[in-house]
Amino acid sequence: MSARTELQALRRHRVPAWWSDAKLGIFVHWTPASVAGFAPVDSEIGGLLAAGSPEALAENPYTEWYENSLRFPTSSASRHHRERFGLAPYAELADRFRSGLDAWDPEDWARRFAATGARYVVLVTKHHDGFCLWPSAVANPHRDGWHAGRDVVGELREAVLGAGMRFGVYYSGGLDWTFDPRPIGNLGDMLAAIPRGDYPAYATAQVRELIERYRPSVLWNDIAWPAEAANLWPLLSHYYDAVPDGVVNDRWMPWSPAVALARSRVVRRGVDLVNARVVRGNGGLIPPRPPFFDVQTPEYVVFDDVRRTPWECVRGMDQSFGYNRMSRPEHFLADDQLLDMAADITAKGGNLLLNVGPRGEDATIPGEQIALLDALGCWTSGPGSSMFGSRPWVHPTGEVTRADGATVPVRFWAAGRDVDVAALGVLDGGVLIAGIDATPTTSAHLLDGTDAPLRVPFVATGGGLEVTLPGPHRRPVIRLRDVDARSTTYHPSA
Repeated sequence: MSARTELQALRRHRVPAWWSDAKLGIFVHWTPASVAGFAPVDSEIGGLLAAGSPEALAENPYTEWYENSLRFPTSSASRHHRERFGLAPYAELADRFRSGLDAWDPEDWARRFAATGARYVVLVTKHHDGFCLWPSAVANPHRDGWHAGRDVVGELREAVLGAGMRFGVYYSGGLDWTFDPRPIGNLGDMLAAIPRGDYPAYATAQVRELIERYRPSVLWNDIAWPAEAANLWPLLSHYYDAVPDGVVNDRWMPWSPAVALARSRVVRRGVDLVNARVVRGNGGLIPPRPPFFDVQTPEYVVFDDVRRTPWECVRGMDQSFGYNRMSRPEHFLADDQLLDMAADITAKGGNLLLNVGPRGEDATIPGEQIALLDALGCWTSGPGSSMFGSRPWVHPTGEVTRADGATVPVRFWAAGRDVDVAALGVLDGGVLIAGIDATPTTSAHLLDGTDAPLRVPFVATGGGLEVTLPGPHRRPVIRLRDVDARSTTYHPSA
């Protein structure tokens, strides 16, 4: 089969209903860099890339990029490493990471993740440092034994499936610093650092191994793919043969000879400047669309409206994916921010892939992260439970007016005959919901996560429906059954 024919066959794949219904997943970044657990907290990734500096990533806020940050001698990570670890190389962090695995309880993790309402978990199996969290039979020709002592992938998979969720794998196909350790300061350097030589065959063999051993429901690549399209399409076809209802993300841009031009300093600088303009225009990091993918994965970015293309927002609870011991309370999402984000993404038809960054030294999830997981679980088991299995309504966003005249932002989603109105704030007493007309069979309910939500009175007015709630409610969801939408100028985005 020609590459063109195989690509056409891939494009007949459709995102499965389980993924569209899921709304919430958990990402797990856990690498030897989690032992150091260090990154600067005075910057965020979008701002760094938007500035266009050729050494922007020397101060990367992502702790999982720690090894790369160490390649810049004056970086804050280098200073931290000298103070804490002296002259010890990055590779020695792996020994401490393996020791921490003795205390790891994958069932406890899975229970915590399931309690949030998450429908799937995606584990980083190999990040850019090349360290594998499974006992791969594919030997790394540059660093022997560069893997965890336990089959972390297999053990977490069993725990996740046992807790009723689906399991996915992340694999860094675009970068592996055991094959190409050059410092990466910005996107131009990143393209130049995509390994060639024996790496494409190595990466392909490892991804095939992950597919065959673990049958992941999500195959999540990062950065790009190091082989040409003619070699990538058979790999993705193999994945769908093994997992017909699997999902592939959008970071599979195949290598082409044009990428090799990034070896030129002039070209790299031009790439950095162009990328800075793109990031500024997008409001953050949105990967370019490859020839084939199932879902878009904007990073720390939420789209403004409903998209025709399935998408998930990927982000950490603070400014990093991996554990950062430097983060303080002000660097984390507040409870309300997290709940509002989940409602906003749901209303726009997306999924939230929320990251957990465990500690490397003892395999535990930090308390700040547990608190946010608990807050999310309280909401999704109560009023927010209606988001699962929903689809965007004709009005994704809006506002309601309280009896005191104050307005509160709301998000809408729908399922069957129901339209749910999620408030991003406190509602009390009478609430006017504009843009909606009643029908002879309309009813209103206050959702609380039970099978018998509280029925509440409403009055149809010229301005919409006026619903009366019994007392104040923080971030409630009001379910309206059998209502009509008034005319709207809504148009889905690309």
